[in-house]
Amino acid sequence: MGWGNIYKRRVKVFTLALVIYFDYKALQQREKWASKSKKNFLWEKAHERNAKRLLNLIIELEGLWVKMGQYLSTRADVLPEAYIYFLRQLQDSLPPRPLQEIYRNIQKELGKTMDELFSTFDDNPIATASIAQVHRATLRNGQDVVVKVQHEGIKAVILEDLKNAKSIVDWIAWAEPQYDFNPMIDEWCKEAPKELDFNHEAENTRTVSKNLGCKNNHRNTNSENYVDVLIPEVIQSSEKVLILEYMDGIRLNDSELLEAFGVDKKKVVEEITRAYAHQIYVDGFFNGDPHPGNFLVSKEPPHRPILLDFGLTKLISSSMKQALAKMFLASAEGDHVALLSAFAEMGLKLRLDLPEQAMMVTNVFFRASTPSSEALENMKSLNEERTKNMKIIQEKMKLSKKEVSRFNPVDAFPGDAVIFVRVLNLLRGLSSTLNVRVVYLDIMRPFAESVLQGKISRGPVTNAQWISTPVHSDLEAKLRELLIKLGDDDKILGIQVCAYKDGKVIIDTAAGVLGRYDPRPVKPDSLFPVFSATKGITAGMLHWLIDNGKLKLDENVANIWSEFGANGKNSIKVHHVLNHTSGLHNALSSIPREDPLLMCDWDECLNRIAMSVPESEPGHEQQYHYLSFGWLCGGIIERASGKKFQEILNEAIINPLNVEGELYIGIPPGVESRLATLTVDVEDLKLLAGMGSRPDLPSTFQLGEIGDIPQMVAAIPILFNTLNIRRAIIPAANGHCSARALARYYATLVTGGIVPPPHTVSEPPLGSHPHIPTFSSLPHKKKGSKSKEVAIPKDKTKKEDHNHRHSKYSKKDTGKNYVQLATDNRSSTTSNNDAEYHTNKKDGKIFINPKIHDSFMGLREYENLVSPNGAFGLGFKRYNSKDGPLTAFGHSGLGGSTGFCDVEHNFAIAVTLNKMSLGGVTRKVMQLVCSELNIPLPEEFARFGSQGSGMQQNFDKPLIN
Repeated sequence: MGWGNIYKRRVKVFTLALVIYFDYKALQQREKWASKSKKNFLWEKAHERNAKRLLNLIIELEGLWVKMGQYLSTRADVLPEAYIYFLRQLQDSLPPRPLQEIYRNIQKELGKTMDELFSTFDDNPIATASIAQVHRATLRNGQDVVVKVQHEGIKAVILEDLKNAKSIVDWIAWAEPQYDFNPMIDEWCKEAPKELDFNHEAENTRTVSKNLGCKNNHRNTNSENYVDVLIPEVIQSSEKVLILEYMDGIRLNDSELLEAFGVDKKKVVEEITRAYAHQIYVDGFFNGDPHPGNFLVSKEPPHRPILLDFGLTKLISSSMKQALAKMFLASAEGDHVALLSAFAEMGLKLRLDLPEQAMMVTNVFFRASTPSSEALENMKSLNEERTKNMKIIQEKMKLSKKEVSRFNPVDAFPGDAVIFVRVLNLLRGLSSTLNVRVVYLDIMRPFAESVLQGKISRGPVTNAQWISTPVHSDLEAKLRELLIKLGDDDKILGIQVCAYKDGKVIIDTAAGVLGRYDPRPVKPDSLFPVFSATKGITAGMLHWLIDNGKLKLDENVANIWSEFGANGKNSIKVHHVLNHTSGLHNALSSIPREDPLLMCDWDECLNRIAMSVPESEPGHEQQYHYLSFGWLCGGIIERASGKKFQEILNEAIINPLNVEGELYIGIPPGVESRLATLTVDVEDLKLLAGMGSRPDLPSTFQLGEIGDIPQMVAAIPILFNTLNIRRAIIPAANGHCSARALARYYATLVTGGIVPPPHTVSEPPLGSHPHIPTFSSLPHKKKGSKSKEVAIPKDKTKKEDHNHRHSKYSKKDTGKNYVQLATDNRSSTTSNNDAEYHTNKKDGKIFINPKIHDSFMGLREYENLVSPNGAFGLGFKRYNSKDGPLTAFGHSGLGGSTGFCDVEHNFAIAVTLNKMSLGGVTRKVMQLVCSELNIPLPEEFARFGSQGSGMQQNFDKPLIN
């Protein structure tokens, strides 16, 4: 191609782009003064004339533009009918190339004459496409074949077209910043040239055929992942010629012939979709060009789809394959946490935190297809949804209409996902073209599940990466043997164990996977929901304020929190709250089953606690406050300190212990990729079925009210896996931390507040994560660009206090209120007035009181503040061994996550799990560790032996709160 032709080609492309752009821009102005019926007419005429313009130029230029036209012609679900009508001609009916050119290329590539190669050769092409022309022929041995011959000089044309397409995309991104298709064109520029090597296509064809088992006559046809399609066999190939087995089939756009043969079009599209789901999720190697011209339907029953043209085939990594599967399942189940985690894993970055809108956009990808007859309504619906989402962005970021029209919420789109999205769009267009409705979620789900569950089911015996952290001691080596055994017995999904002895880390193990649909390995910095183990952290915050003189244990709560005095609560003191003897054990107990999202509303929960009515006299009896404990303590913390809950958490624990990024009560946006997902041990769940009524438990657990405890317990992980609950401040139940952060907390408490040396035995080092992750900065205006940069109000660029963000989105409409534009890389530091709080005590201690352990456990001079012989001291569980009371305390949570320390032996340990059970795993870990260290084993972890526990006894223990 000469420079003159290159220049002319470029001018024609850019001229048409400008003509179409300004045509629509002018129409937008004209329609303002037109009637509704006139508007529709004007738009129809504009679509028709621009579609004709586009078609004529594509036919003239050919090359890459044909492929673009073929792609657009399949998008009957979103494009105006005029474009589909005109561009559909490009699928297989371009003007043929001269026969002499075809002969010349074949003989040059294969090194033989036409007579030596073929006994017959049909001079009339079957199809002429963008890159090649296809003829039917018969080999000298009598085999019927098709011969695909590349157009002369097409390589130079394609490369030039890619440059022009890139320039147009850059121009569109400048003129309309919200339409930035650079990630798509960049990926296309990388992948499209591969189609020019037919040896490459031949190898791809063999690989896909093998992966789908097309030549395997012994496949299991009852398998969920069985795919019934045909792929022609490769006979011979060179760089520019490909000879394939001939398969007699019907084109998908030949409606009359499909009907004459009685082809079930819906079944054909569903089977094609299954084939692509297998390629994407199971094989990680898929054809990126499923337009109608690349399929046939066999004429013989059962009319199987025939897959053609594997030039544009994408290979994705195992991690990307898993991330795509996870994104699909997250969309299917409405799991915002998994969706944001999948985005992070695949490298898709957003500029702000809008999980609800991210879910909506993802649902668009996987939505059921619509027939072409519904295209107009579908387009209107999508446009309305986009307008609604941009309005939310505008409100959150306080942007003008002009600014929001130029704002693109996506900061980075991974190249590997571009072809995946293209395939989804082409498949959707395929079903629209054939006028059938396909439910993609139902068809693709088994394949997505298989790739994740296949990874997860590989337990310790077959998965060398099941435990990936180094061994720090002989004890840790023995612990690993135990965990491997429990993993092989399917008692562990994911687990972390960290222990300190005499101020040094002796165990720091992470094993298993992050979730049922998340085969990524658990790391030392993974974040686990620890349920009521959170109470031990909340209690420590209250003790810290008491140690700083901000309140007293025997002080009336109403003196600190004036609203709390309502309804006969004037005599409730701080120590009653910590000791579970306030009489408010059932306060707000109905929330989890009546209105779970109310738990996300911090202010409303505090108001309701303040207005609650006690069921017994303060100090009369110890009844476990399984949810109310957190809001009672939280209200006291905020009133006594004059600060937000999260500020005190940071000042008292996070900052002095250097556990930034690994201990939260209410997670911030940006940590989703490190979250473990909860599930239930089904075998242990069965043990609950025979449980009788328990009058000593909070009302939520009474069978008379809910009727089915196993059903209730099974629902808990579903609720606590949701993004709203994870982000809320629920100080009794929704702490998220790593075992090493929780163990460091108890290692500090066990010494009376002396902070251990920095934890650096595992990677990444503890405290190395930003406590409040930031989103990518907004794009800067390029030099010389005339586009106006989106302006962010100055007050929005300041680092926001974590709790203030929570107070904004901890209402019932949480899904609409997320925004995160912080620019600092660290957690919020203490204010200038915090010197009085003694955050950094002398000698590295966070407590001054030399009797702080007695205060935690309610011993000696604090004995009169706790219930005699009660299980709890002042906020912490007290423990006994078979030989009597221990100088030990801690707190466990639903499912087995635990924090524990033994003062006498200077020992602290934390266990975090995501497979909720009756505590059998935690008990076995404790039994082994205590035995090896010659430390008395608390009865809590000894009494139920190898079978887990009797639920009758264990339900009122903090192990299963």
